[in-house]
Amino acid sequence: MQTSPPSEKATHAAMITPKIVSPKDWEAAREQLLVKEKALTRARDALAAERRRMPWLAVEKTYTFDRPTGKASLLDLFAGRRQLIVYRAFFEPGVHGWPDHACIGCSLGADQVSHLAHLHARDTTLAYASRAPQADIARLKARMGWEMPWYTITDSFDADFGVDEWHGHNAFIRDGDRIFRTYLINTRGDEAMGTTWSYLDMTALGRQEIWEDSPEGYPKDRPYKWWNWHDCYVPDAAPDPKWVAVSDAGEAAFREGDK
Repeated sequence: MQTSPPSEKATHAAMITPKIVSPKDWEAAREQLLVKEKALTRARDALAAERRRMPWLAVEKTYTFDRPTGKASLLDLFAGRRQLIVYRAFFEPGVHGWPDHACIGCSLGADQVSHLAHLHARDTTLAYASRAPQADIARLKARMGWEMPWYTITDSFDADFGVDEWHGHNAFIRDGDRIFRTYLINTRGDEAMGTTWSYLDMTALGRQEIWEDSPEGYPKDRPYKWWNWHDCYVPDAAPDPKWVAVSDAGEAAFREGDK
């Protein structure tokens, strides 16, 4: 019989596991916990609704970034969309891993980033920013398989938005050429970031669906209907009728199960 090495035995205490139960008892335990999970989901929705009512802070200062094609302003980072999320990643001299890797934590977060087409469909851009030169950023992205736009900070942007010493996501919205800061998520809050939903929930406009508690006049669509395959989004196109039927049936089933 194969045994564990002595060093492993010495460092791992015996694991005290939960009790083993019947299928009926397991389902009962799961149903009991599900009540708390649903309460957590509703609390998370309520928190996102409060974010959508946060006051906006006008960005009056001019910021300049480097990109592969030259200089870029903060307005350029929006890429023509209405909303922008900028994640301050640590990749620069003095950071553990330099020059081959970015910060381990920031890299784990970058690995979690969902396909950007879904954010773009909600008029939202995600960008990364670091102090590393563009040549190093291009090399890192190629090595790690990352595709998000990644800019070089050249001024006090990180200090002005609370991410000069620690990572964080800043959300912005624009009205024409006017830019406003709407929210900041950092430290352990960054652990949950990476999905389309986590990004949209931190923005001023949210998921832009009719079930959300949003201020009057905010953009709203029926849930599920704006979803598409990431290579099939067409601006202002009507949803696929077959998908409408499928999602309507699913939505009705979800409502029935939530009673």
